[in-house]
Amino acid sequence: MSTAPQVEDTTFLPPSWEAILAAHARIAPRIHRTPVLTSSSLDAIAGAKLFFKCENLQRTGSFKIRGATNAIFSLSKDEAARGIVTPSSGNHGAAVACAAAWRGVPAYIVVPKNAPKVKVQAIEAYGGKVTFSEPTITSRTEVAARVQAETGAHLVHPYDNDRIIAGQATAAKELLEEVGDLDAVFAPVSGGGLLSGTCLGARGIRTSVRIFGCEPARADDAYRSLATGTLQSLDSSDTIADGLRASLSPRTFAILRKYVDRILLVSEEEIISAARLVWERMKIIIEPSSAVAIAPLLKAGVVPSLNLSNRPDSGVPKLGVIFSGGNVDLSALPWTR
Repeated sequence: MSTAPQVEDTTFLPPSWEAILAAHARIAPRIHRTPVLTSSSLDAIAGAKLFFKCENLQRTGSFKIRGATNAIFSLSKDEAARGIVTPSSGNHGAAVACAAAWRGVPAYIVVPKNAPKVKVQAIEAYGGKVTFSEPTITSRTEVAARVQAETGAHLVHPYDNDRIIAGQATAAKELLEEVGDLDAVFAPVSGGGLLSGTCLGARGIRTSVRIFGCEPARADDAYRSLATGTLQSLDSSDTIADGLRASLSPRTFAILRKYVDRILLVSEEEIISAARLVWERMKIIIEPSSAVAIAPLLKAGVVPSLNLSNRPDSGVPKLGVIFSGGNVDLSALPWTR
């Protein structure tokens, strides 16, 4: 369900490179520096050399621990004293619960009642206190505000937060530090925290790198926002990519308008097919939200259509893909539904 367009905050300044460096130094002792993997069979399908930043192998199973750790460990003692509250579709909630436990403060996580059980169980396993909302952004926001009023906890928004964005930027920073001559980076987009951070982290290393967001066609608010120049919202969605059901904020929209080359849409069938192919060929577990970032590159003719530079050394572009997470309910795999 769509809601009314919003106005972009044209005065917003994104996190600086210095803020990203400080975030990386702050979180490095606690997170994994995840591997960058390759697959010759996926290269052949895409017609490109692919480098996968595997945040599915990150602590708590997703990139979200980067931003959550940076945000929570940036708080003063007084700010953190009554705990942390956040709305989440699942992965951010687990990351906040984990980082709050490291900080020694409670975490209050508001999740939609249709969130995957495996993600709810992870939040509880890390010590988070779960409150359910209806499966809409509006309901999540309202319930989080109520919990905050009841507890006095500090709100750490999943993506509308400079410290979250700076933390997420460290994934692309690591990717470009390892593979410095990438022509483009592809990342999924929902609220825009990861994609905003990818823009800033990647271009802080290589200014010429192009950035592409990847989005389910059933949750296409980022695509419509950039196409129209007006921030569009989507209050709910039934895409199988359950981690991509949020909408951009004015903060993330401002960054994406400046730095993202294009948003690529994929169907539900393409998401499922891509996830299964990665499981089969790479022998790693990624969730559907991760598969959204590789799905466009597996479609015939997509890579040539993006006008990426042909390299004299191999004749094909070098592309980075961020696998955002790997939290999957193994009793309900997407290709068995």
